[in-house]
Amino acid sequence: MKRLNPYVAMLVAVFLAVPIPIVAASHREAPLTALDHAADITDFFAFVSYDDPTKVTFILCVDPFLEPANGPNYFPFDPDVLYSIKIDNNYDALEDITFNFQFTTQIQAPGLFTGFVGAGGGIGGVIPPAITSLTGAGAAGLSLKQTYTVNMVTGTGANATTTNLTSGVTPIAVPSNIGPRTMPNYPALAKQGIFSLGNGVSVFAGTVDDPFYIDLGATFDSLNFRPGAYSLGTPPLMSAQEDANNSYNQAADMLSGYNVNCIAIQVPISMVTANGKSTIGAWGVTSRAAMTVRSAGPSVGSGGYVQVQRMGNPLINELIIGTGDKDNWSRSIPSQDAQFAHYALNPLLATVFNTVFGIAVPPAPRNDLLFLVQYLPLITGDPTIPAGPVADVLRLNTKIPPTAMASRSRLGVLGGDNAGFPNGRRVSDDVTDIAMRAVAGALAGYSYRLGDGVNTNDVGYQETFPYVQWANSGYSRRHINPGDDTCFAVFSAPCAK
Repeated sequence: MKRLNPYVAMLVAVFLAVPIPIVAASHREAPLTALDHAADITDFFAFVSYDDPTKVTFILCVDPFLEPANGPNYFPFDPDVLYSIKIDNNYDALEDITFNFQFTTQIQAPGLFTGFVGAGGGIGGVIPPAITSLTGAGAAGLSLKQTYTVNMVTGTGANATTTNLTSGVTPIAVPSNIGPRTMPNYPALAKQGIFSLGNGVSVFAGTVDDPFYIDLGATFDSLNFRPGAYSLGTPPLMSAQEDANNSYNQAADMLSGYNVNCIAIQVPISMVTANGKSTIGAWGVTSRAAMTVRSAGPSVGSGGYVQVQRMGNPLINELIIGTGDKDNWSRSIPSQDAQFAHYALNPLLATVFNTVFGIAVPPAPRNDLLFLVQYLPLITGDPTIPAGPVADVLRLNTKIPPTAMASRSRLGVLGGDNAGFPNGRRVSDDVTDIAMRAVAGALAGYSYRLGDGVNTNDVGYQETFPYVQWANSGYSRRHINPGDDTCFAVFSAPCAK
C-alpha cells in the first residue's frame, strides 16, 4: 500500500478541487480521507481505565484496512501528520487540553530491501538476527524505526502552554507483525512499546489489530443483513437470546485480519478534569503539514498544520453527514457543528430503516438524538451540567467506574452498562448496533433489537493498557468471509475458529 507523499498530495488537491461523486465506505468515510489514508481516523475511544479507575485512556486509530502481509515497507505513521487528542473540560466544545503526537522516521539499514528483516547467520552474517527488541542488539533488523514525541498543550491561542511529556524519554512505535521468523515473539516485542512518561502517564503507539467489528458489506449494501445472522430472529431484528450474547458472531467480521495504526495515552483523571467537573468531552484530530496538502475548502489549522479530519462519536460522519458535507465536517471544529444539526434532527438513515424493513421510526425533528451531541443527563448523569453547544465530542463521566469484564455489555448504556458508549467508548462497545437502535428510536420509546449479526471482535481485546489487541501476523493473517465458520470470542480471548 503506497503512502501519500507531498507530490501525491498535490495531485490529490487537484482532484479535490473538482466535485467528485465518491460515496466512501466504513473507515474511508469522506472523499478527502479516502485518498489520504495516513490521516484517516478510523476510531476514537475514551474510557475510564479498566484496571485503574483513577485514570482515563484515550485511543486514536488511523490508516484503515492495513493488510498485514503487504510489505516490504509496511505501515509507519506519517511524519507530516500531527496526531492530536483534544479534551474539553468546561462544556463549551473547545479544547482545554491537547495531546500532540509527532513521529520521526529513521532508516537504519539503507541496504536492506525491506523495512524489517531478521533471520541471522548466512554468508558474511549480513542478515540481522530475529527481531526481539525495540532497542539494542535484538533490534538490528528494525531498519525502519519510528520514534515520537508527546506534547501536552493547556489552553489555546496566546494563553496556551506546552509541556514536553517525553522529555528524557524516547518512545518507539511498535512495527507491524511480520511473521514468526522475523519476529518470533511478537507479543513480547509489542509490550516493549508501552512507555511510562512519569506522573502516572503511559503511552503506546504502533500497528495493532483493528478493534472495530462490523459486517461491512451487508451494512453498505443498503443494510442487506444476512438471513443466516438471525437464526432465531427475523432480519434485522435479533432474538433476545442472540442479542444477549456478547461473544458470538453469526455474520462475518469483515475487518477481521486487518490492522490499523493506533496511539494510546493513559493519564490520571485529575490531569484532564477541572474545577470538580467530572465530565469531559474528547475527540481526535489529524492535521497535515501545510506544505503537503492543499485544502479543497474551508478548514482550520495553526502552527503550519491544516486539519484533515476529526472524530468524536463513532459513525457520525459515516452514517449521518451527507456526502456533500463530509469533507467540510471533517475540517471544521466541534463548536461549529450547529450548521450540521439538520442531519441528526432528520437522519436519512432512519428513512432507510423504514423503507428497507418497513419499521416505524420517530418523526422529525429527532430531538432524541441530541444526546450524542450535547452534555445531557443520559451521559453525564448530572442535570445541573449545561448542555453546551451542539458539538460532536465523545462525552465521558469519569466518576462512573469501569464495569468488570464478566458484567460488561457490548450495548453500553442501552444494555444497562453505564460505563460504555455513549458514556465514552470502550474498544469492545458494539457501536454499530447501538447507533442503529438509536437512529431507529431507542431513546424515543421505539424498541427494536437491530443488529448486523457481529457482536464481538474476531481476536478479542486486552484488559490492560493499551487494551487493543496486538497486530495480526503477515504470515498467518486470516480474513473471515461470508460463509466461513462463525467465530466465538470473549472480551479478552480470541474467537474459537
